[in-house]
Parts: sequence; structure tokens; C-alpha cells
Amino acid sequence: MTVLHGALVVLRPTVTEDVPALAVIRATPEVRARWRGGDDLEADVAADLEDPGCNCLTVRYRQRIAGMIQWHSEEEPDYRHAGIDLFLDPAVHGSGLGTDAVRTLARHLVDEYGYHRLVIDPAADNIPAIRCYEKAGFRPVGIMRQYERGPDGTWHDGLLMDLLATELTR
Repeated sequence: MTVLHGALVVLRPTVTEDVPALAVIRATPEVRARWRGGDDLEADVAADLEDPGCNCLTVRYRQRIAGMIQWHSEEEPDYRHAGIDLFLDPAVHGSGLGTDAVRTLARHLVDEYGYHRLVIDPAADNIPAIRCYEKAGFRPVGIMRQYERGPDGTWHDGLLMDLLATELTR
């Protein structure tokens, strides 16, 4: 995969050398509360890199690692689409980097891979993430009840959002 340039961020394929910095970001309370993972976050990030169904890109901003965005796909022709996940360093939350990263990857998935539909699924109570994805053009589809287990062991709702290629703005 090539390096992608957004208005603010650069997305490049994640490499093993990125794992420690990404694990530090995943360990922050704000990210840890929202992102799955066990006790060994370096191992979790490394496992994402090893997963053949996961395409990981390091988000860089001002020459430093700011987070990771990843995508996966459903290739069954009658259901073909791609999904996106993202986490960013809380130090850059609210700066527009998330929207830029999502929009940049979405444009790449539409233009280069021909996906007509993209999905993303934040926690239903993660209002900042939902606003970020809405700014990138995603629309709420519906609540997925008791969708994922939280760190406290209880089930939490998720919000399914999607974006059609025809709705993606430059």
C-alpha cells in the first residue's frame, strides 16, 4: 500500500518499529476505555499487524506517530464493503486529525479499491467519535444492542454508521 496524504495527516503502512509508540497511545485511559485489548498492548498491536484480514496504517502528524487507522473488507460480491477503525493519541483529540484520517482512507478505499460502501462502528455513547465520523460523511444506520464487551466485563451498545461512495466529499 502506498503512503496516503491528507490535509493534516500522513497515513503509512504500520511497521514493527511503530508498535511501542502505538501501545503507549492504546494505554492512555481515554483510548483504553474505548479500544479492545488485553494486558499486553504491544502484543495486541503486533497481533493486528499479523492479522491477514486487517490493514494497518500509522497516522502521522507533524513527523510523529499520532495513532493508527485500520481497515478490513468483506469480499463476498453481493455484500462487498470495507470497514474502518481508528484510535488517536488523546493529545490530538478535537483537532480534526480523526476526520482527516477517516476521510483520507475512505477516499482511497473508494478510488483505489472500488468500494461503494464503508462502515464504522463506534460505541453508541462515544459522542466525539460519532461527530468525527459524521464530519467525514458517515451517517448513523442504527444501534447494535449489547454489541461489545467493555473492560468492565459488561456489554455496551455500538452505533453502526455507513458512508456510500456517492456521498463522499473531497
